[in-house]
Amino acid sequence: MSDDYDLDAGGDPATVAAATPEATSVAEADPVFAVGIGPGDPAYLTRRGARAISEADVVVGFETVVDLVAAETDADLLTCGYADEAATLDSFADRVGDGERGTAVLMGDPNHSGYQFLGKVQRAVDAPVRVIPGISSLQVAASRARTPMEDSTFVTLHKSGSLDDDLDRLASTVGDRHLLVLPRPFDWMPGDIAALLVESGADPTLDALVLERLTRSDEAVTKTTLGGLADSAGGADRDSTPYSDLSVLVVRADVSAEVER
Repeated sequence: MSDDYDLDAGGDPATVAAATPEATSVAEADPVFAVGIGPGDPAYLTRRGARAISEADVVVGFETVVDLVAAETDADLLTCGYADEAATLDSFADRVGDGERGTAVLMGDPNHSGYQFLGKVQRAVDAPVRVIPGISSLQVAASRARTPMEDSTFVTLHKSGSLDDDLDRLASTVGDRHLLVLPRPFDWMPGDIAALLVESGADPTLDALVLERLTRSDEAVTKTTLGGLADSAGGADRDSTPYSDLSVLVVRADVSAEVER
């Protein structure tokens, strides 16, 4: 994903998704569901999410996401990439408009880095959209790294547009709070983030973990230091970074003083 990625007309769709709360009524006729499917292992798909998928007539989402839940439903599966995303959502909206039950699927939890796609679904369909949260890779990463959410700063870089404010948040809290970061393939990978933080004055000896493909059979966890991680900075594509595009970066706060008390 790069700054040149087309957000389509109408501005950032994430602002559409976050514009107002969902309606308080649970009796809406035929809502479209936006389901977070979890980080990859089907065991992490919630029962409520599985039901929305299994009861759908048509399911839409990125191909890599839909493939993970294809066995959960007999619905027609509409898959897309970035190039045909708009056309696929138009087809999905037509089907929903004709009275079919529609479900959109998103990796992890839609509330963690999913609002741009959620907003596009919401713009496309003439129906209420209800989010069914999922288990995020961030939650799994926080468990693996023992970094409580209440003591952490979460930033997603996995989005289009300027990241300046997000990077400033990381630089201003590193060392004082744990950092949970979703990198952006492939211009802001774990090494690039680490290099920026060290250049901003962060302690290079802080513990850093890169957690890849969490919950999957090929899950991998690299434990290093912020300075050591910075050595892998500078890549621009899949072949120039040692880490997967399905990665979470954790930088642990300096908790030594707390432990010694």
